[in-house]
Amino acid sequence: MATRKAAQPEAGRGLAPEAARAAARTTPPSTAPARKATAKSTAAKQAPAKPAPAKAPAKGPAAKKAAAKRAPAKAPAKGPAAKQAPALVVKADEQPWTRTELSELRAKLEADIAHLRTEIALAEDDLEGLIRDGGDSAGDDQADAGTKTFERQQEITLANNSREMLQQSEHALERMGDGSYGICEACGSPIGKLRLIAFPRATLCLSCKQKQERR
Repeated sequence: MATRKAAQPEAGRGLAPEAARAAARTTPPSTAPARKATAKSTAAKQAPAKPAPAKAPAKGPAAKKAAAKRAPAKAPAKGPAAKQAPALVVKADEQPWTRTELSELRAKLEADIAHLRTEIALAEDDLEGLIRDGGDSAGDDQADAGTKTFERQQEITLANNSREMLQQSEHALERMGDGSYGICEACGSPIGKLRLIAFPRATLCLSCKQKQERR
């Protein structure tokens, strides 16, 4: 009896390794999924990232409104610089012309031109009447004939003066347009704002005008 009990444990020890080997053959290795997951993560890290597709710029009224909001609004110019007219020559001690000053001067010249044209038309009508009446003065005495002659000469003089001033006013407007207004046509020096405000048709500075009158 003692001999059989001692043999049984040895038989059990011999079967245990064989059962473990059989279990190892049938059971799949538990580390395989982990290895696959590690390989996939490594490949994902090594693969270059695909760039995101660029968005096409928006079009239509919504895009214009968005661009208008992004663009900084320009503040309107203020102060004397905004009212300053195109640069015209002035004296060293004078301020530059402003748009308001030139607008007033231009309006004055245009009013003078309209007035002078009316005067010329009236003077020509009066002169035609005097010439017509002069042909019917056969019975007039010398005093009447002299009076009519004097009136005709006076109308001719007035018409000629009005024509000359009209040409000067139109010339002043032309000089405003080409930027030469305010420059003396004799010496090239500035005429001066005060002189032009008082006499917008002036084409000579004060010294050149005085020299002209003395001749």
